[in-house]
Formats: sequence, C-alpha cells, structure tokens
Amino acid sequence: MKIAIPDVISNSYFPALAAVELGFFKDEGLDMTFEQIVPVDKALIAMRDGEVDFVAGSSHSTLAAFPQWQGAKLYCSLSQGMYWFLILRADLGAKQGDIAAVKGLRIGAAPMVEMGLRRLLAESGIDIEKDGVDIAPVPGGLQPGVGFGVTAAKALKEGKIDGFWANGMGAETAVRGGIGTVVVDVRRGDGPPAAFHFTWPVLIGTDAMLERDPESAAAAVRAIVKTQESLKKDVSRATEVGEKLFSPEEAVMIADVIERDLPFYDASVSPESVTGMNAFSRDVGLLQGDVPYEQVAATQLKDSWTA
Repeated sequence: MKIAIPDVISNSYFPALAAVELGFFKDEGLDMTFEQIVPVDKALIAMRDGEVDFVAGSSHSTLAAFPQWQGAKLYCSLSQGMYWFLILRADLGAKQGDIAAVKGLRIGAAPMVEMGLRRLLAESGIDIEKDGVDIAPVPGGLQPGVGFGVTAAKALKEGKIDGFWANGMGAETAVRGGIGTVVVDVRRGDGPPAAFHFTWPVLIGTDAMLERDPESAAAAVRAIVKTQESLKKDVSRATEVGEKLFSPEEAVMIADVIERDLPFYDASVSPESVTGMNAFSRDVGLLQGDVPYEQVAATQLKDSWTA
C-alpha cells in the first residue's frame, strides 16, 4: 500500500511519515510506503485515480478531487487545528498578532494552502487587493524532495519574498536563523477564532476502501494513533525519523517542532471541526451548500480514533 504526502520535510503530516518509518503500519499488518506528491491537490487526484491508497494532507483539500465529499472521507486526524504560520521578515519589526503588518508585502504560500491565509486575512479586515498583499507560490517550493516551509525560509533570507504562510519547520528555520518573526499562529490564538477549524492535517481515504477492505482502513488509523502515542511518550523518536530522511540541519530541529505539536495530537474528527471546515470551504468556493458530518468523517472508524 502507498500513502501520498505533499510535504515530507515538515511537521505537518509527520505522524503519517513516522508511522511508515517507525514500523507502526507494519505492526498493523500493512506493507506501507510513502511517496511525496506535490501540491496536495495532485496527491488527492492520485488517490482518486487509484495510484495511491491514502493521502496525508489538509482536510479541505479533499474537495479538489472529490467534489461535495463524494467518494472520500477523513479517516482520522493527524493533529488538530489549522497548522500553518504567518512569518514575516524580522527587519519589519512586526509583532505577533499584528496581522495588518502584511499589507503591501509578498507572501509565499502553496496552492490550496493559500486559501487558509486568504480567508484569515479577509476575516481580519484585510482587503488583499486594496491592501496590496501579493500571495503566490514560493519559487522552487513545489518540487519533489523539497520541503516547502524550509524552501520558503530560504527565499525569505534571499529577499525573494517578504513573508510566508507555511508549516512549523519553515517557521522554526526562519526564527532560529534570525530572519523571520512569527506573526500568526492560529493554534495558539492568533487571528479570528473560526480559523482554528478552517482545515487541519488528516489521513484521507476513499469510500471504496471502506467498503472493500474496512480492516485495512481501521489498521491504518490504529497505526496513526499508536504513532501519536509513541511520540507523546518519547518525542526523541521524531529525531530518529528525521535522521533517516532530513538533512542534518533539519533533523536536529524536528523533535522540538513536534514537541510543540503534541498537545494537538488527537486522531478524532469532531462534528465541530467538520462544521467549521465546511463553512470555510463554502466561503472559498470549494463546497456548495452543506453536507452531513457522516459524509465527511469516516465514523465507522471511530472506535480506532483512541488508543
């Protein structure tokens, strides 16, 4: 079996990556490998076309390949809450929570990911066009084998962009290097409260698998939960994964980044989160009307969401 991951050198989908590398999928009887497919909408299309079995990605991105939630579901959460950071150049002197500091700046953000930033800015009173906010992909950030956040931090250092909207590894790289400042961290209260539920990291699978092989679907979820619990007990296992797959500079950071994510490691898919995501998806034009919770969340896997 194969799982597609759009950003490997990252904390965003780390429980799925670690479940492969630390053997938790194997322990559940699944011969699982991973493949980086970027951007995330292409990963979902690959799953729709039968090229991969699962996707570790942002929850709202499912709609890029499965309109109106027809044919796919959220099997479990990899962690809770919108997980991207807004980082601006350190020399701008912006303070955390000062969202208006984004006016007139060039911000790097990946396709589908940028939807979260655009909506957050709109709900914070920022008119992207009138306020001159230029949001576009980071040059070179969408290549296989490249970590988007780390690439964004490099582009920030080189002056190609004024800021970026990306994962915790990118944020950590920029802050440790003295080149960037955290301006928005949604999980810790920055921005409009509704933004927490715009999207979050999930394991996505098809309705067809749930019908054809429900035991493998449940086994995949159990592997994710066991990985989350293992990292909670010993976060140094993140370094073990990083040393296999990351550069030395990235490997030494990953455990610190994952440690900050641990409070959000909860595999459940709550009705509150689905309601918030559906509202966001309607606002950005991905969803028409509403769909019931049971059409979005794989509730038949609910018993596997807890250790």
